[in-house]
This record gives sequence, C-alpha cells and structure tokens, in this order.
Amino acid sequence: MKRWYVFYTKSRHEKKSKEFLEKRGFQVFLPLQQVMRQWSDRKKKVETALFNSYIFVYESEDKIPDVLQTPGISWNIRYNDKPAFLRDDEMDIIQRFLSTGYFIETHDAPALRIGDIVEVIDGSLKGLKGNIVHSSAGDKFSLLLESIQQNIIVTIGPMALRKIQ
Repeated sequence: MKRWYVFYTKSRHEKKSKEFLEKRGFQVFLPLQQVMRQWSDRKKKVETALFNSYIFVYESEDKIPDVLQTPGISWNIRYNDKPAFLRDDEMDIIQRFLSTGYFIETHDAPALRIGDIVEVIDGSLKGLKGNIVHSSAGDKFSLLLESIQQNIIVTIGPMALRKIQ
C-alpha cells in the first residue's frame, strides 16, 4: 500500500532532494512557504520548507531503500520502530494551512521541558529512560548510571522521545 512516507534530508537540501526524487519517478510533497528574509543590504521573499529537513514521498514501504539512495536524503523517519508516514487527514490539514497564505510556524513535538522523565522510543537507545536536562547547547537527554553516579548526556530529537507520566 502506498503512503506518504517521511524522510529526513541533509540541512537545506529539501528542494534539491525533491528534484532528484522526481527525476527518479517518485511522487514528492515538499510543503513550502514564502518568508521575508533580511540581509544587510536588502529584504527579499524566499521560499522555505515548512518543515526543516523533512520531505514526503508517496510510495510503498518496500521502496524506502530506493528513496534512501537519493542524494540529499539522510534517513527515513521512524515511529515506534516502523517507518513514519503522513496520514491523509494530516496531508489535507497542511495543504489547507498553506492555501491560506498566512505565515506558519512549526515546532518539533512533543514539547518537552527540562526535568521531564522520558523514554527513548526509537533507534539504538530504544527503551532507555532518563530526563531532559539543559546545557549551553540546548535541551538534551540525560541518563544516570546510578552505580557510578555519572550522567551520560546525549542530544536526541524530540520525535524519538516519549514523555513518561
């Protein structure tokens, strides 16, 4: 069954990756919006990706390895150890927002706060529990090794974390 699978691109490679994928025959959705950018000498409207480094490809799950061979595509976003995909109703919502012409802000979900206890839900650290700590570089995931009273701190995207109540 074909779905809108979610892929992560190299930083600012969304448009180029879209071109490469379309040349290879894939159906691609890259939501873009016009934003005003200020340089020291001028202002200019530019088209930017609504979701930084995200691109959506309408294909069957068995074609994911083919998509990953495309220049600029880094990896397939996963959720609960399965390839993540955009549902039809979510696609409609994005298109409706874009059609308004309003400026849209996007933020990574979930909104985690310093001190929240979380569990890693994807990747090689899946199942580990720890908390969100603050560092000079931003919020990070911390895991306490109780036996030696040392913290291991790593940056993990919030989509790979689940808040524990």
